[in-house]
Amino acid sequence: MIGLYRALRLVAMVVWVGGLMFFAFVVAPVAFNLAYQHELASTHEAGLVVAGTLAVLHPMGLVCGVVFLFATALLWFRAPQRLLAVQMWLVVAMMAATAYVQLRVIPAMERDRAAAGGAIDTAPLADPSRVDFERLHGISEKVEGAALLLGLAVVVTIGFEGGRPARPVEAATR
Repeated sequence: MIGLYRALRLVAMVVWVGGLMFFAFVVAPVAFNLAYQHELASTHEAGLVVAGTLAVLHPMGLVCGVVFLFATALLWFRAPQRLLAVQMWLVVAMMAATAYVQLRVIPAMERDRAAAGGAIDTAPLADPSRVDFERLHGISEKVEGAALLLGLAVVVTIGFEGGRPARPVEAATR
């Protein structure tokens, strides 16, 4: 069973952190690049792609967090280790960041978008809705970045599990 718990933990982190990296380094840049190249009608459409992606990525991340916490708790109850406790706290922080963006920041950005007439990039730069939208966008980028860094920290700590490496074959036969 220990092997199953470790595999669940690893899959959960690979899916979540991989999704965050794919979003940050592929989806968002490509969507906005297509908008600037006029292959999408506007940056508003690029924003719709990004928002739609986050609407899938965030719940997926939260599910991965629950799976990770469940499997890690089962391992921890068998043999408590400081590294497992650290990993659980890092994942709780990732989940909090993800939930904050999904439940607080994105709805507020959507309210600003609606107040600006539906397309934030067509509102005047001094429009209060646009100013608040840009502020919230900066917050979302920072919090998503923090979640990614926390996830990378979890992955690194997973790499330090297991103690000493196995002895080489030659040494074992002497």
